[in-house]
Amino acid sequence: MFEVREKPQMVERALLVRLYFDPREAEESEALLEELGELVSTLGIGIVEKILVRSREMHKKFLCGTGKAAEIAELAKAHECDCLVFDNQLAPSQQREWERAADMTVLDREEVILDIFAKRAQTKEARLQVELARMQYALPRLARMWGHLDREGGSGGGMGGGAARGMGEKQIEVDRRMANVRIDRARRELEEVRKQRATQRKEREKMETPHAAIVGYTNAGKSTLLNKLSGADVMAKDMLFATLDTTTRKIELPDGQPLLITDTVGFVRNLPHRLVEAFKATLEEAVLADFLIHVLDATSPEIERFHETTLKVLGELGAVDKTTITVLNKIDLVTDPDRLGALRQLYPEALQISAFNGLGMEALLQRCSEVLADRVRRHRYRIPQSRADLLGMLHRDAKVLSTDYEENDILVTAVVPAAIAGRLEPFAV
Repeated sequence: MFEVREKPQMVERALLVRLYFDPREAEESEALLEELGELVSTLGIGIVEKILVRSREMHKKFLCGTGKAAEIAELAKAHECDCLVFDNQLAPSQQREWERAADMTVLDREEVILDIFAKRAQTKEARLQVELARMQYALPRLARMWGHLDREGGSGGGMGGGAARGMGEKQIEVDRRMANVRIDRARRELEEVRKQRATQRKEREKMETPHAAIVGYTNAGKSTLLNKLSGADVMAKDMLFATLDTTTRKIELPDGQPLLITDTVGFVRNLPHRLVEAFKATLEEAVLADFLIHVLDATSPEIERFHETTLKVLGELGAVDKTTITVLNKIDLVTDPDRLGALRQLYPEALQISAFNGLGMEALLQRCSEVLADRVRRHRYRIPQSRADLLGMLHRDAKVLSTDYEENDILVTAVVPAAIAGRLEPFAV
C-alpha cells in the first residue's frame, strides 16, 4: 500500500546545504540556512554541519554542477551523515539524483516543513490539511520510495498487496491510483470540515461579535499573546510552528465590547505553496476577521524580512488590505537604545509589548477598542418591565453596564452594537 515515508524516524545525522546563484543573495541565503537549521532541529535530527554553496548557474540534474555535487556528497559521507537536507526546493528527479549520488536520504525544505506539520497537527482539520499536502508532495516522488515499482503483475491480485491489478499493470500505477484515491478522500473530508466552520462562522456573525485574527511569522509570540489577553492555555513554546490549529477566545475590551480573537498558524519564508493552499481553511480566519493583529519579534535581526513574508502570504490570501494593528513583541528583551530607535523609525505606528510579562496589554486593548469605535455606542434606555425580550437581547448581544428600577420601568445603561441599536431607539432616554 502507498505510504509516505517517516524520514525523521530514520535519520540521525544531517548535513544542511543551501545552493545560491546570485552573489547578492549570499546574506539572505545564510539567514535561510540558519532558519533551516531551526526547522531540522525541531524534528530532532542532529545537524553535523551547514554549508552555503554558490553555483554560477542552475543545472538540471543537481541544481549545481556535477563536480560540486560530488564534493557535497563526499563531505556528507566523511561526516558519516545519513541525511542531506537542502534549503532549496528540489524537483522529484533532482531528489532521486542526489540520493543516488550520496547514497543516503535527501530532503528539501518543503519536506522538512511537511514533516513538522505532520508531527504537530492535533485537530481533525489540521491532520487532513497536512495529509493532503503530504500526498500531493509525495505523488510525483513515488518512484524513489520503492524498489519494486517496475514489477508487473497479472490480474489475480496476489501480487497487488491487497489491491487488484490489471494485466501488465505496474505496482507504481497501483500506488499512484491509491494515492489519488486518498487525495480525493482527504479533499472531500476537508470540504466537510470547511462547511462546519462556515456554519460556526454564521453563528458568530448572528451574534454580531467583532473578530480579530493574530497573524505573524512563526515563533513571533502569537500564542503567548492570545494566552495573556484571554487567559487561555494554548501551547506556546520557543519553537517553530508550535501552533497549527486555530484557537478562538472571547475577551472584553475596555469599553465593554466583546471581541473574539483567533490565533493562526505562523508564516515562514519560502512557505510551500501547496501548504498555503491546504491551510486556507485555517488561514481564512485572517481573511474574514474584522481586523488583524500583526505580531513582530522585536529581537529578530531579520524583522523586516519577516514582516514582508507575512504581508506576502496575507496577499496570497486576499487579506493584505485589512485594518491591521502592528505590535513589536518581546520588546523587554531589546536593551540597545539604538536598536529601539531603529524599530520606532521602521514601525512608527506599532505598539511595543511583551506578551510574556504583560507589558503594553492595556494599550493594545485600547487600540482594539478604537478600531471598533464605530461599531458600538453607550446608551441609556427606559424599558417597560413587560418587555423582557428587549432586556434579554441587551444581556445577550450587548454589554450591560448598570440596571436600575423606577416604578414599572427598567433603566439600563449599556454598550450597544450598531446592529441592534435601531430596535432599541424608541426606548432611548
